[in-house]
Amino acid sequence: MVPRKIPKNILVTGGAGFIGSHLCKRLLDDGNHVICVDNFFTGSKQNILPLIQNTRFELIRHDIAFPLHLEVDQIYNLACPASPIHYQQNPVKTIKMGTVGVLNMLGLAKRCNARILQASTSEVYGDPKEHPQKESYWGHVNPIGLRSCYDEGKRVSESLMMAYHQQNKTDVKIVRIFNTYGPNMAINDGRVISNFIVQALRGEPITIYGDGSQSRSFCYVSDLIEGLILMMNTDHFIGPVNLGNPNETRVVELAKKIIAMIHSSSKVILQPLPQDDPSKRCPDIALAKEKLGWEPRIGLDEGLQKTIDYFKAILESS
Repeated sequence: MVPRKIPKNILVTGGAGFIGSHLCKRLLDDGNHVICVDNFFTGSKQNILPLIQNTRFELIRHDIAFPLHLEVDQIYNLACPASPIHYQQNPVKTIKMGTVGVLNMLGLAKRCNARILQASTSEVYGDPKEHPQKESYWGHVNPIGLRSCYDEGKRVSESLMMAYHQQNKTDVKIVRIFNTYGPNMAINDGRVISNFIVQALRGEPITIYGDGSQSRSFCYVSDLIEGLILMMNTDHFIGPVNLGNPNETRVVELAKKIIAMIHSSSKVILQPLPQDDPSKRCPDIALAKEKLGWEPRIGLDEGLQKTIDYFKAILESS
């Protein structure tokens, strides 16, 4: 007889955001009790509307820059603006999410004796001199640039996680998330896939920053969620670990692919490259394969079609 899994009380900060809302749904589907905390700076109630009627789901409007008093078994700390257009809008608040917010969540984890997973980012590698990026690479980050509020905030959050683990024996996990896409992305978040799809659906010019030769790797959101849950529930491994798709795509090729898939009349236009924008970004996922048995399964064409269908429905209903 297979032993019955005991449901956990799980806190997801940033739970109404793009990734957080998918994570909340998956954790509920697995039979857990989920507390979603969000200040709705970038999160959307629309993302979690399908979950509201679930009796095991609880929503709290709260900013983790202020302490939170709950009883939980696990904490997924995803609260932080993640796209440049949002995290540069209020850089001081972005830094507070990676410092004060993380300290508050670590304090909660310590008091509850809960396991905490910190959503870090591939941005800790900056504009990398190593390619693809391994977890052992220390990065090439401009500490005073426009992106530093996010990049350095996440680097400090990793340092805080390790300090709490070393000093207080707090049970911590660190994941470095690479470019992720899929349904529930904000229509105005300024990320490359959502930008291109929305522009193509509207027949507007596709805006590429730089000459389009820069490369990115794109992971579909369901693959990422699987990686997050595997990492949270793996013992004897703290991380950091890269979670992303190792298949690279040049930005200009991505634009052409999306135009073709949508049968759009949009033309590509080039704009100046923003300061410190990485020329390459691609994860080495050997560690995730070894420690978690994880690798992405959704190909770019399949994932893009699901995302196109989502944005098409959003635009048609607006």
